[in-house]
Amino acid sequence: MTKKITTIIFDLGGVLIDWSPEYVYLKEFRGDREHMHWFLNHVCAWEWNLQQDAGYSLAKATEERIALFPEYEEHIRMYYGRWEEMLGYTHEGTLKILRQLVDNPKYRVLALTNWSGETFPIALEKFPWLQWFEGILVSGDEGIRKPHKEIYDLMLSRYNIDASQAVFIDDSLKNVEGCEVVGIKGIHFTDAKTLEIQLRSLGITIERI
Repeated sequence: MTKKITTIIFDLGGVLIDWSPEYVYLKEFRGDREHMHWFLNHVCAWEWNLQQDAGYSLAKATEERIALFPEYEEHIRMYYGRWEEMLGYTHEGTLKILRQLVDNPKYRVLALTNWSGETFPIALEKFPWLQWFEGILVSGDEGIRKPHKEIYDLMLSRYNIDASQAVFIDDSLKNVEGCEVVGIKGIHFTDAKTLEIQLRSLGITIERI
């Protein structure tokens, strides 16, 4: 018999919070998207950013990139120097779902995010609703990140979660697959309306948004 879901775990970036380096770099590259995309794929690339999400020093990461690409020093310093400008809006549809779940005493609601421990305080200040969560596990504070098994194991142990009664929502398919390795039900997030339907299909009480 399938156990009822009692714990809902949210990813943050891409699910509840909009974040994009393009908010800074499109203007800096004067609207030249091709040049901007090259920079974000080769200089300040996604995989490079992920190492900071696992706890690597922002200052060290910046200086190492500058050593490799000295001609882009100014732009490289912008990545974390103007990081706050990359934080966009709240995904309001998902926030309405979160509010319902937080208000329902049947559920525990937590967050698990790949995020630098150095920049996460900025998000806490900008988005007061982050205080709604019972707890937030930040990869950069732990030195491990999704989709590695260790971070899901840590989530389960730290918050005393029964994996068979938990669901994890993430916009990255790799991260969803990672949670399922430890027995957590995964939902690949695409949009709030679809999420509402997916949660209801798992027997989670939620009203239409």
